[in-house]
Amino acid sequence: MPNPENLRLLLISNSTMHGGTYLGHCTAAIREFLGQGRKRVLFVPYALADHDAYTAKAAAAFAALGHEVVGAHRFADAGAAVAGAEAVFVGGGNTFRLLRALYHTGLLPALSRAVRSGMPYLGSSAGTNVATPSIRTTNDMPIVMPPAFEAFGFVPFQINPHYLDADPRSTHMGETREERLRQFHEEHDTPVLGLREGCLLRVAAGRAELLGTTAARLFQRGRAPEEFTPPCDLTFLLQRTR
Repeated sequence: MPNPENLRLLLISNSTMHGGTYLGHCTAAIREFLGQGRKRVLFVPYALADHDAYTAKAAAAFAALGHEVVGAHRFADAGAAVAGAEAVFVGGGNTFRLLRALYHTGLLPALSRAVRSGMPYLGSSAGTNVATPSIRTTNDMPIVMPPAFEAFGFVPFQINPHYLDADPRSTHMGETREERLRQFHEEHDTPVLGLREGCLLRVAAGRAELLGTTAARLFQRGRAPEEFTPPCDLTFLLQRTR
């Protein structure tokens, strides 16, 4: 059975900050995460409809860091796509569409084996959602139906990317993000880490570290939410039963 300490993950809340460029706010973290030397990065573009355009966008960002990107949609066989890569980046978009494609292409088991054996995994937004046990805490509309809600499960807790705090000045009477996550805990025990825009979570060598420029909010069933300001150690979240 793969050793959990082999996992190397960089889970990003959002790919673009207001006024910034694609992946611009997390360039330094990506550079450090991938390390020295040119890497061949497999890009999974299935969360958006235009796979070629999305891959070109990711390729430009990674080329600036000295890495080559190849789109997963260019391969007829998932195993071949994964075998030729040294790292994987799963982009954001619609989480339901992404997860359906991961099932239908065979990338879900192929990438699961590779990442659990040490392949670096980068995810942004929807790509971060699918790194968790399920996509039940995504913000997205179910525009398509995946075979199941279960995802990679690289970490034993849920993540809510783009977490938004309630605006006390707003007259909107719909549910806040916090209320929706409390509804999740009416049905499930799994903790949920709300990553505000600008947050990143790095997992390596059995440790989890919160990085970025904004705080994260942790929700646990039956407990008051907790705030964590980066940089800080969140390894305790990995120590739950997987």
